[in-house]
Amino acid sequence: MLSHMVNVLGILLIAAAISLVEVPYMWKKGLKKELWLFSILLFVAVGISCAKALHWLIPTPLDWITAVYRPFSDFLTYMGLIR
Repeated sequence: MLSHMVNVLGILLIAAAISLVEVPYMWKKGLKKELWLFSILLFVAVGISCAKALHWLIPTPLDWITAVYRPFSDFLTYMGLIR
């Protein structure tokens, strides 16, 4: 468990270092929209990276596609149109 926490701490430190480099530049140049987008994307990336470091199950886009099309596929199988 300690190694997982070290991994999460490393991810957070790298994200902080990236922010310390990028945020002042964007702030000085007045790039407010870009700063918001950067912050949101960095937050999402850190969240996913921490979840992977803790070995949490993260669904892939294929899982969502399968969930959407499964009823249609089951219907076609029931009708005998596919096997």
